[in-house]
Amino acid sequence: MENNKGMALEGLEITKMEHAHSEQVYQIEELSFITPWSRKSIRSEIDNKTGRYIVILDGEKVAAYGGFWLVLDEANINNVAVHPDYRGRGISKLLMNTLIKMAADEGAKHMYLEVRSSNSVAQGLYRGLGFKMIGLRSGYYIDTGEDAIVMMKEL
Repeated sequence: MENNKGMALEGLEITKMEHAHSEQVYQIEELSFITPWSRKSIRSEIDNKTGRYIVILDGEKVAAYGGFWLVLDEANINNVAVHPDYRGRGISKLLMNTLIKMAADEGAKHMYLEVRSSNSVAQGLYRGLGFKMIGLRSGYYIDTGEDAIVMMKEL
């Protein structure tokens, strides 16, 4: 598989997130977010019956992860992140496309997500995947008081 920059994505494996992945997922959280999920939260989400979480593996290393909650016919993205060593290779697009397909295959009609108003890179990715801005949550991120842009995609 190739991304649009011509960098190979061969050798990567997409699989369901398991407890064995949780420590590496936590490390990506710490590298990616001001307020990372705790180890306990990650383990809890793996066991959450409404949650659907995947990892992208490069051998034994977790390169990226993401997931959503599926409630009735709505999927809400909870978290997506790519390890800094793997950014810029098209992995986030692969991750998002996989989550979108999973949600659609399970009967979701819409997918929602929140993104920091300052995260223009992620917003561009989401727009490119067909997400549209549908709202703004003022002060949504309690760590900084930053607004969240609410985006939605029809599946």
